[in-house]
Amino acid sequence: MKRNIIAGFAVIFLLSSCNNNEKILNSLADYNNSKEGKGYHFGDQLNLPKEVTENAETITISFGDQETSNLIVDPKFFTLGDNDVTFIIKTKSGETLNQDATINVFAKNPEQNISYTIVAEYPHDPHNFVEGFLVEGNTVYESDGLDGASQLIKYTLGSATPALVEKQPADVFSEGCAIVGDKIYQLTYKNKIGFVYDKNSLKKLSQFPLPNVIGEGWGLTYDGKNLVATDGSKNLYFLDVNDPSKVVRTVAVAGHTETYYNINELEYHNGFIYSNVWHKPIILKIDPATGEAVGKLDFTKLTAENDQGNSEYVLNGVAFKGDNMLVTGKNWAKIYEVNVK
Repeated sequence: MKRNIIAGFAVIFLLSSCNNNEKILNSLADYNNSKEGKGYHFGDQLNLPKEVTENAETITISFGDQETSNLIVDPKFFTLGDNDVTFIIKTKSGETLNQDATINVFAKNPEQNISYTIVAEYPHDPHNFVEGFLVEGNTVYESDGLDGASQLIKYTLGSATPALVEKQPADVFSEGCAIVGDKIYQLTYKNKIGFVYDKNSLKKLSQFPLPNVIGEGWGLTYDGKNLVATDGSKNLYFLDVNDPSKVVRTVAVAGHTETYYNINELEYHNGFIYSNVWHKPIILKIDPATGEAVGKLDFTKLTAENDQGNSEYVLNGVAFKGDNMLVTGKNWAKIYEVNVK
C-alpha cells in the first residue's frame, strides 16, 4: 500500500513538472514571437516573462559557438538583423529546457530619405549586364556578368564604346569590382575566385580564392584600408587587401525596422558605403562601423523608365564623380549623374 502511495506521488510530481515546463516554454515562445517583428536595439534588456524567470535557476542564450547569460542585447554578442539563438533554461527543479528563437536587432534611428536632382545623363550600352561600376575622373570601369558574356571594360563617361575590353572565360560570371591603386580587383559569382588586373591595360595579373564564408561573389569596394565584399546576404565582409582570402571583420546591415538582405553593388565615399539592394530600386547609405543604414535614395522612377519590363534589368550600379552620384543598371541605356541633397 505504501509503495503504491509513493508511486502515486511520483506520477503527480512528474505530471506537475511536465505541466510547469510546458508553461515555461509556451510563455517564452509567446514572448519571442511578440518581439520578433518589433525587434530590439543594442542595449535593450530582454524582459522575459515571470513564468520563465521565477522558475529558472539559470538562463543562457546560445548563439553559434558562443554563450551568454547576460540578457542585454550586446553588440559584442549579437549582430544587426536576425540572430538565430537557443535559450537554455535550467529550472529550479533541476531540468534543462531548450527553445530556439530569432532575435532581430534594428538600428535605433530611422533611415533618412535622401533627396537628389538629376543633373546629367550619359549613354550606356544596353547589352551590358552591369555587376560592378567604378568611375575615376571621366573614366568608367565596368564589370559585366552572365555566363559566356562576362567582361571587364574601360570607357570614357559619355561614350558607350569601350576603349579596352578584357573578356572572361565562358564559365566565368563576373561580379563586383574595386580599384586599389593601379589594380582592379574583381569578384566572380559562383566560381569562388577573384581576379586582379592592371588598371591601365586590364591585363590579368593574378587570382585568389574567395573566403569560405562567402558563398557567392556579389559587390566589391575599397574603403582605403580593406576590400569590402557582399554575397547576397545581409553582411559586409571586410577583406585583407593584401590577402583577399582573409576576412578581417563582418558587419551586418539593418535599418530601423528591417534587415537588408541582398546587399549588392557597393561604393565607398566620404566615410560611408553606398549599396543597392538587389531587386529593389533603392540605394542605401551605410555606416561601415556599425552596419546601420542611415539613409536611403529611392530610384523607383528611373528603374521603371529603364527596365524595359524585364524584372532582371534592375538598378545595379553606383559610383561617385566628385560628390555627385552616378547610377545605372543591368541593361540600362543610360547612366544618370545626380546631385545628392
